[in-house]
Amino acid sequence: MPTKAPTLISQKLHSGSQLAVLGIVINAALAAVKIAAGILGHCYALIADGIESTLDIFGSLAIWFGLRVAAEPPDDNHPYGHGKAEALAAIVVAFIVMAAALGLAVQSIREILTPHHAPAPFTLLVLVFVILVKETLFRKVIHTGEEIGSTAVKTDAWHHRSDAITSAAAFIGISIALIGGPGWEPADDWAALLACGLIGFNGWRLLIPALHEAMDMAAPVEVRDDVVKRALTVPGVADIEKCRIRKAGLEHYVDIHVGVDAELTVREGHRIAHDVKDAIRAARPSVADVLVHIEPIEPGGAAQN
Repeated sequence: MPTKAPTLISQKLHSGSQLAVLGIVINAALAAVKIAAGILGHCYALIADGIESTLDIFGSLAIWFGLRVAAEPPDDNHPYGHGKAEALAAIVVAFIVMAAALGLAVQSIREILTPHHAPAPFTLLVLVFVILVKETLFRKVIHTGEEIGSTAVKTDAWHHRSDAITSAAAFIGISIALIGGPGWEPADDWAALLACGLIGFNGWRLLIPALHEAMDMAAPVEVRDDVVKRALTVPGVADIEKCRIRKAGLEHYVDIHVGVDAELTVREGHRIAHDVKDAIRAARPSVADVLVHIEPIEPGGAAQN
């Protein structure tokens, strides 16, 4: 059973990388449409949206590359595998999102201060199309990210949602500019500025969990409780003194202290340790390795360190 885990992890990473490629293709097409429509329709909010979609391409490329590296098996230089590449890719994307928000905000302010024509009505149709495409892509990618437990894929999904939010803000701004008439031309630029704030907030929101994972934050409580429960089912295990679990990519690494009868032989203790490891990995294929510490328990006492 444990030998199937690497294959399963590779399949999950492959699914995530396929979605990243799909995101690259869609973002490239939408960026071209939005920038062209923005130029023809005198709409900076749409141009800014197109620039953000162009940056999305680099974000999806970072996710794709990170997942490809994370799928590489352990080697002499990386005995614990390359799973951290997945978290690093998520960090890169989060910084790209925040940098894009800052750059677009600066340009939005410039456009607000510069007199220009009101946006063309047809730009609203373009934005409706973009919102539908991006929201659909978000739902597909976030579902896969939750299913495979990938921080990078979920980050990529929220990147798509940020694009949908930007387009929605541009839609509102252009509508106000068209309805308001003369004097309301900068409304779409104000909408772009508002969208930049939302994008920057999303970038920060995406950065935090990726940083936590890169710094070996503990696995969720439900994962730890399940591992402890599985270990306690092994014959000979009297107590679990300590259990620490960290996440690397899509895999978990477990460090567990198991209490056994102090009178057992070394051979028997070693067998119990192997049984604990096998039981945990059989129940949770995401567990790549289990380090078991055997702690002696005197009759009527507790585990001795």
